[in-house]
This record gives sequence, C-alpha cells and structure tokens, in this order.
Amino acid sequence: MRGKRFASFLGLNEVVHFEPKVNLLRREIMGARPKVVVLGGGFGGLEATFYLRYKLGDRVDLTLVSDRDYFLFKPNTIYIPFGEDPESFKVPLADAVKRKNIEFIKDVVRGVEPQPRKVGLGTREIGYDYLVVATGADLRPAEIPGLQEHAVTVWTPEEMLRLREALKKLVEEARSGMRRRLLFLIPPNNRCSGPLYEMCLMSDTWLRRQGVRDLVDITWTTFEAGFIQAFGPRLDTVVAAEFEERGIKGFKGFVVTSVEPGVVKYQNGETREYDLLVSFPPYIAKETYATLPSDDRGFIHVEPDSRRVKGQACVFVAGDAADFPIKQAFLALLQGDAAAEHIAAEIMGKAPQLKFEPMSMCVMEEFNRATFAQVPLKYTDDPLKPVTVATEQGNYKVGVSPMWRLGKKLLGVYAPWRFGHGEPFHAGFTWEAMDMGLKVMAKLMAE
Repeated sequence: MRGKRFASFLGLNEVVHFEPKVNLLRREIMGARPKVVVLGGGFGGLEATFYLRYKLGDRVDLTLVSDRDYFLFKPNTIYIPFGEDPESFKVPLADAVKRKNIEFIKDVVRGVEPQPRKVGLGTREIGYDYLVVATGADLRPAEIPGLQEHAVTVWTPEEMLRLREALKKLVEEARSGMRRRLLFLIPPNNRCSGPLYEMCLMSDTWLRRQGVRDLVDITWTTFEAGFIQAFGPRLDTVVAAEFEERGIKGFKGFVVTSVEPGVVKYQNGETREYDLLVSFPPYIAKETYATLPSDDRGFIHVEPDSRRVKGQACVFVAGDAADFPIKQAFLALLQGDAAAEHIAAEIMGKAPQLKFEPMSMCVMEEFNRATFAQVPLKYTDDPLKPVTVATEQGNYKVGVSPMWRLGKKLLGVYAPWRFGHGEPFHAGFTWEAMDMGLKVMAKLMAE
C-alpha cells in the first residue's frame, strides 16, 4: 500500500534486515554466491537492484542500503504545492525486498573502500563483490548569496509544502487587490531545470483557476542560453510559445549573482523585483567518496557504456551520483539497467546485452495540457559541453496535447507499482505494453 509506513522501520540509523533465514543459511553453507551491494533507494538504485534479481534469480546475494524505508516518486512532487498529499508519492520498500529475497539495511553511508571491498555505514561495515553507488544528488543554495535566505527552493516534499503556503499567501494578497510579482529562477550549475518549468506553467494555470492571474506578474529568468537548454532547440521553441501565450516574461542568459530582499541581481547588470521568488538551486553530489574519482561537485567519473567507475573493476554508479551532466529520473533508470546488466554479464560469464545509451523521455505538466519530449543525447569531445542533443536523429520528438497528461499519470502509476513489487521498470510484459502505448502516443501526438 502506498503512502503508509511500517512500524518496524524506526530511526535514521536503525539497521533493518529483510533477509530470510534460509538464504542466510545457504550463504553460510555454500559461501560461493557473489554479493552485490547497492547504495541508494532512488530510481537508479532500485532499478539496478531489481534488474539484478530479475536477471540473475538466486545466483546472487543482494543487499540494498538506503537512509529511508520508502521510495519517493520525485517527479510527481511538483503537485504538492497545488494540494497533493506528499505521502501519496511514497512507496514502502518492505514488501518488495521481502518478496525478492533482498537484504535491506536502513542506514547512512560513510564511505567506500575499493580495496578491501567494504562500505562504511553509520553503524557497521559490510563487504561486497560488486558495488553500485546510487546515492543521488543534493542542492547547494548557499552558492548564490542570499538565495537560501530569500527564495523558496524546490527539492524535498517539505520544500514543496513551503511553496504551497507561499502560493496561498500570494493568492490571498492578490484577492485583496494587491498586485504581486512571482519570479522563477534557474541559477548556474542546476542540472535538471525541467521541474521548475513545469511549476511555472502549472502556476499560471492554477492562478487563473483561482481568479487572480491578472493581478500576478509571472517572470522567468534562467542562466541557460535556451529554455530547457539540455533538451535542445525544439523544447526552447515550445516553451517560448507557451510563455508568450500565457503572458509570462521569459529571459534567457540571465546569470544570477546575488539575491536580496525583493530583488535579484544578474551578471549583465539587470535586476528583477519579486514578492515571491521560487528557485531550483545548484546541484552537488549527495555523498562524496574520497576513494573514488570525481569532479569538483562530487559526481563520480564513470565509463559511459557500463557505468563502471574509472579505474575500479567492481564499482559502478547509476543515476545522479554519476558525472553524466543531465540529472533526470528516466536517465537514472537507464544507467541502473546498464550497470546491472554489466554486473550480471560478468557473473554469468557472458557479454553484456545492453549499454547506456542516453535517451531522455519526459512529460512536462501544465495542468491544462502537457508537453511530451523524447530526446536522444550523444557524447561530444568538448569537456565544457560533454553531452548534446542528437537533433539529426529521427527519434527526437516533441508534442503538446491535453492527452499527454494521461501519459504522465500512467507513468506516475506504473513506476511506483513496479518498484513496490520489486520489479525493474524496463523489463517484462508490463513494460513492453507500456512502451508500446507510449510509442503509439508519440507517433500520433508528437513530431
């Protein structure tokens, strides 16, 4: 059941095991099965864990480590500011790990030792034969002077609830006859601007439904050279048209330098005033590992195809913790699949059947309609821009329609349902049916 906690999970550092005694006994007697440890209970971590069980069956011992006892379907937390219950996006993991014979440890990660192969947790050390690091990303609003103090930032359910209250206040003030200024801000080093674009467009529709849109000026500023720059020129065109139709003032190439009460300052000398400032801050790695190669933000360097950590034979990374410059749930799933496939292939002594081929897929909610985008990405030789959109490929598709809201709702049901049952996102008959449905919709409603 979604949204409910289990009483057996208590406290951040409590270690909770869901490994059946028969499995422990068999391991003790045989002592031969490889042990794979996965760090992180988000998209990349769960996809890798459940893919390994799907692919290898009982030929591997699996341990999942996470600092929380549930999976958070983060893409849909954008609905929280507009009234949705945060608990509805949480999927307890207890049944899934029991069903799939996976040891679960609720704890925090303190460090990784490639030699000897050990992971330091808050309460103990555990060994591994293969390791998947999927501890995700975090935000660092303090990078921008004044941002943390004066903006409502979006990342956690708690922050989304704070935005809900701020929007309610904005509406109350507008209804009293006060003209209000709502400013959305994307600063440099944000690695996933899409959700804030969604909330900007959703806010426009929501304010119209509240009957106060004519008293609220909405402005958008971003450091990007194009709207949703990471996903190429077609998204820029679509968003620009949406902004124009809705009366949203959008500004590209605006690099914020500081935030003060009621005003944002930019590198180009411009300023923008606000009554409510909503921002998606710069990204950093949630955990940093001194023993693994990483960039200046803590994102771990990996081999692109396999997601294997550079210089490490048995350590892989999936999702936002890796150095892939775009952070997104669908890309994390693909990375989890690739890492798990390469581990499974080595265990079985076979060649891997798939590699990480970066393809983003997203549905941008607007409340009155939605925008679908399928974006093929490719690596470049430019260290300043290591990934770009493969615009020449025929599978670069974008479509706008109210029907795409149905697609977003289906994805919001499918992914939590799969993970809640211990199944990988991209596997089995149900995924084939889901994939076919998306392809039909893309053929009919995207170009």
